[in-house]
Amino acid sequence: MEPKIIFEDAQMLVLDKPAGLMVHPALHHAPEPTLEDWLKEKYPAQGDVPGFYLVHRLDADTSGVIAVARTEAAFAYLKAQFKNRETRKTYCAFLYGALKDDRGVIDKPIGSARGGLGPRSAKRPYGRERDAVTLYRVIKRGSADSDNKASYVEVFPKTGRTHQIRVHFSSIDHPVVCDKLYAHGRPALLGFERLALHAFSLTLKHPISKKEMTFEAPLPPDFLEAERNLK
Repeated sequence: MEPKIIFEDAQMLVLDKPAGLMVHPALHHAPEPTLEDWLKEKYPAQGDVPGFYLVHRLDADTSGVIAVARTEAAFAYLKAQFKNRETRKTYCAFLYGALKDDRGVIDKPIGSARGGLGPRSAKRPYGRERDAVTLYRVIKRGSADSDNKASYVEVFPKTGRTHQIRVHFSSIDHPVVCDKLYAHGRPALLGFERLALHAFSLTLKHPISKKEMTFEAPLPPDFLEAERNLK
């Protein structure tokens, strides 16, 4: 289980992370390979200088685009873009149920996830609440009388809170398919055995050229199969 390199130069690295690969080692879990381990092997530190800097993260079961800086200056520049909401992200997701509207905006604050605990629930987050905005567009809906009552959507998060997409869709009673935290007890649909969430594209500015660049991670096989099976 290894990431695929989408883009690489002396300043930054953009990867397609497979589902099931954690970005960082998880506390209170048995050790298993992580993206950080892979990066340490491929881009080792030079003396006291790290070989890479993780700019942002994806949940372990989320596949798709993730950016990594290769210099401290690039890290600061890329990190500032995420903080200042200058990046653009597109996700694809399968949700339980048929969304009523073709397009929508979910504007609900999410509780702080400091301490690595994550939001406690979609309706009762803990800690200090922070603004969170998610836009979406329905690509396809399953028939109401089929066994696959689901919606296939494009998602455009305007903020970057922990579990934002998962919390927001759970809060409107359309959680992401196979979400073990926010859709606990719901049956798996469309053949998914993992969280049905994929980081499809990321747009940001290059640290040196300042040119805006868009990177895409092709839909993985389970997404392609699920789209074919959504009737």
